[in-house]
Amino acid sequence: MALTGYYGMADGAVPNDAILKDIGAAHGKTAAQVALRWLVQQPRVVTLSKTARLARLPENFGIFDFELSDAEMQAIYALARPDGRIIAPEDLSPKWD
Repeated sequence: MALTGYYGMADGAVPNDAILKDIGAAHGKTAAQVALRWLVQQPRVVTLSKTARLARLPENFGIFDFELSDAEMQAIYALARPDGRIIAPEDLSPKWD
């Protein structure tokens, strides 16, 4: 079974996250690139990404020339909160929380 990550930018919260920005700075990447890399670097996760701006396409593709360390992966995973899942429309959310 695979999980599909389709809301990776968390309604615009990702670019402003301090931890993602710090990790990105260490790699010369943006917080958004770090979030996308975190998604694709996980086993059995299919990541969907989009952009409303053509100029951002190179940024979306620029996630394959670096790898996050285990510590960085854990730091990002630690950002999870019980109320942090964003699903639209809400009736698509599984009842597992």
